[in-house]
Amino acid sequence: MQLVVARIGRAHGIKGEVTVEVRTDEPELRLGPGAVLVTEPASAGPLTIETGRVHSGRLLLRFEGVRDRTGAEALRNVLLIAEVDPEEVPEDPEEFYDHQLIDLDVVTVDGTAVGRISEISHLPYQDLLIVKRPDGREVMIPFVSEMVPEIDLEEQRAVVDPPPGLLDEAEAEIATGREEPSS
Repeated sequence: MQLVVARIGRAHGIKGEVTVEVRTDEPELRLGPGAVLVTEPASAGPLTIETGRVHSGRLLLRFEGVRDRTGAEALRNVLLIAEVDPEEVPEDPEEFYDHQLIDLDVVTVDGTAVGRISEISHLPYQDLLIVKRPDGREVMIPFVSEMVPEIDLEEQRAVVDPPPGLLDEAEAEIATGREEPSS
C-alpha cells in the first residue's frame, strides 16, 4: 500500500536541497537517507534520499542526482509516497494510518449511527475526519480525543462525542456576549 509521506517545497540553497512538508508521524522511518520514494507525478521519480537535516525547524532533504538549485526547483510540489505493508501499524497505539480509518462506521457514544469516514483531511494544527452521512451530506469532525474517544479497528467503528450543533445545526447553542434585556 502507498502512503503520502511528504510534499516537496522550495529549493534551499544552491546544492540541491529542498524543504519538505512532512505528512507522516514517522519521518525518521519514512524519510531517512537511503529511502526510495515513489512520486506523484510519477515522472519526477522515483527519488532516493541522500541526506536529510533540520534547519530552522524545517526538514531539508537532498536526493541522489539532484545537485543544484535548478534541479531542486523542478521538484516543487511533488508528493513523496512510501510503500507500506498494509498490516503495519504505527508504534503509538493512539495513532492510525489513513487507510485504517477510511470506511469505518461512525457512531455517537450512545450508539446513534452518524455515517462512514470517507477521507481524512490533514490540516496544520489538527486532522479532520470527513464523515459521509446517510443522506449524502458530509460532516467534518476534529480528530481529537475529546471528540473521538474511541477507534475500534476490530469492530470497524469510530465512536464520537460531538458538541451540540456539530452533527445537527438545529442543536447548536448560540453564544452571545450580550445580556438579555430585563423586563
